[in-house]
Amino acid sequence: MGPGSGRRTGRSTISDARPAAGNGHSKGEDSVSSQVNPSGTVDVRPNAAVAAAFLVQAFVWMFAGLLLTAGVAALVQTSPTLLDFATRNLLLLFIGQLALVVIISGGINRVGATAALGLFFAYAATLGHTVGVIVSYYTGQSVTTAFLSAAAMFGGAALYGATTKRSLVGLGGALTMALFGLIAAMLVNAFLGSGTASLLISVGGVLLFTVLTAYDIQRIQTGALVAMTGSVEKAAVIGALRLYLDFINLFLFLLRLTGGRR
Repeated sequence: MGPGSGRRTGRSTISDARPAAGNGHSKGEDSVSSQVNPSGTVDVRPNAAVAAAFLVQAFVWMFAGLLLTAGVAALVQTSPTLLDFATRNLLLLFIGQLALVVIISGGINRVGATAALGLFFAYAATLGHTVGVIVSYYTGQSVTTAFLSAAAMFGGAALYGATTKRSLVGLGGALTMALFGLIAAMLVNAFLGSGTASLLISVGGVLLFTVLTAYDIQRIQTGALVAMTGSVEKAAVIGALRLYLDFINLFLFLLRLTGGRR
């Protein structure tokens, strides 16, 4: 589960952070307001037009990343050389993917938006090799069914996150703990090889990344990522990365749960 492992490496609670008035944020400074809450945290809220445009931009980069991943995965499927290379170097690919997620999430404030976007596409391309290996073990019908199911669940969760009046901010800590628990369970079961545990892990993964989708959509809309990066452009890249990881993980867990092996 390459994407899942590094999913929240760069996630932290954003408090006492105002959008920087630097070059990256100057475009939206007239449309983004901030106020200090009683808890001492800064609430950054773009107006409706800016929030919609920001969400659209994040979705555009996310879909571009998914298309790149799908293209590379298809290429791996049709090339025995690439498939053999990816299979033999899965561990190296996983380490490289984890490093890229850490660099993008942790170093977003030290690199430009263009560089961050380039790193995101590099990550999407390398993940295409991993996905290509994984889907090679399943039938084409299973892959299609899992993809369509993931798209439907992702779309429903995204719609809920974008329209609900309920704040999902309080779920952040619990979701992070659940993610680490899921990773730990996967590592343990890698040695135990329990079919029952594998089923429960897959169900847990589907539920977790469905909720994370709604959570991340709301964080994008409320401007939390703008507060973290100080730039609408950089925040769109981080938002795209998180939504991309939500979808990829949801797809892989559904494939693991319902897919028929070759």
